[in-house]
Amino acid sequence: MNIQRKAVALISGGLDSMLAAKTVMDQGIHVEGINFFTGFCVEGHTHAIREKDRAKPKRNNSLWVAEQLGIKLHIVDVIEEYKNVLINPKHGYGAHLNPCLDCKIFMVNKARQWIAENGFDFIITGEVIGQRPMSQRKDTMPVVARESGADDLLLRPLCAKNLAPTLPEREGWVDREKLHDFSGRSRKPQMEMAARYGFREYSQPAGGCCFLTDKNYSAKLTDLWQAHGHKDYELDDVMLLKVGRHIRPAPHFKLIVAREEGEGRFLQGYRKEFVSMAATSHNGPLVLIDGTPSAEDLYLAAGITARYGQGRKAEQVDVKITDKDGAERTIQVKPFAKELPQEWYL
Repeated sequence: MNIQRKAVALISGGLDSMLAAKTVMDQGIHVEGINFFTGFCVEGHTHAIREKDRAKPKRNNSLWVAEQLGIKLHIVDVIEEYKNVLINPKHGYGAHLNPCLDCKIFMVNKARQWIAENGFDFIITGEVIGQRPMSQRKDTMPVVARESGADDLLLRPLCAKNLAPTLPEREGWVDREKLHDFSGRSRKPQMEMAARYGFREYSQPAGGCCFLTDKNYSAKLTDLWQAHGHKDYELDDVMLLKVGRHIRPAPHFKLIVAREEGEGRFLQGYRKEFVSMAATSHNGPLVLIDGTPSAEDLYLAAGITARYGQGRKAEQVDVKITDKDGAERTIQVKPFAKELPQEWYL
């Protein structure tokens, strides 16, 4: 009697992992998806908040891919475990704070543990040789297999023919001849394959979703670590780095200034955790103050708050300051008249 083989596919929400899963599904393998939630790889967050992104889909792309494939998706919270990957990457960072090789090793290792606990046979990823500078080079892909402990239980269907046969191929669970030999940074083969499958809508194939690959986001995270004096963080920290204009006039405090109405509504949810400010005599943004500002610092912050509102050219603006306990007071300030020093912007 034939045994129904089962594989779990790492589903990022991008095109490659979708095609890799589909390739194996077409061979009669039972495939389920798994997505590890770190807090750093969620495109839908900013799309949901900002007016300028309003036209973009507000969806969890990994769930959307699972729906397109008709498979079950397991979303696993790894926020706490992932901190050590980000803070102490054995193989270092990429261009910014992206620990891509350690990240891939971590996720494949988590998938290896998952298949052992759930009676699955092997792991699928959408990796392609030469597509990413850290984790998808010919010399680093074996590192992922080895250091994750997955070894030849890790099948990369999109480039399998360029690699040594894995256990699923050797055992005949999957037909190696029906796998692919993609390599390099071109996404043309994947886009052609998507067209053949009838996938007309998918996440931009070269875009990725990880905020840690973003220069500006990485700079704000570095600043957060320096200000806190340690590299630990909470989910709220990494979420707030995605929102607003971050301005640090001094090492001990910074302002988070809503850039639009949607961000202002989002920041409202954090008012009990920060001192907040908003102009009352003129329209203007909600501003959160992070750190330990002195009374003089708050006066400066109120001037900056006034500068970003409709009273920026007024002689005087009323700014309400709300403490964490809800206590309120209003001060009158002259809006900060000059351009803010460039080094204040994070």
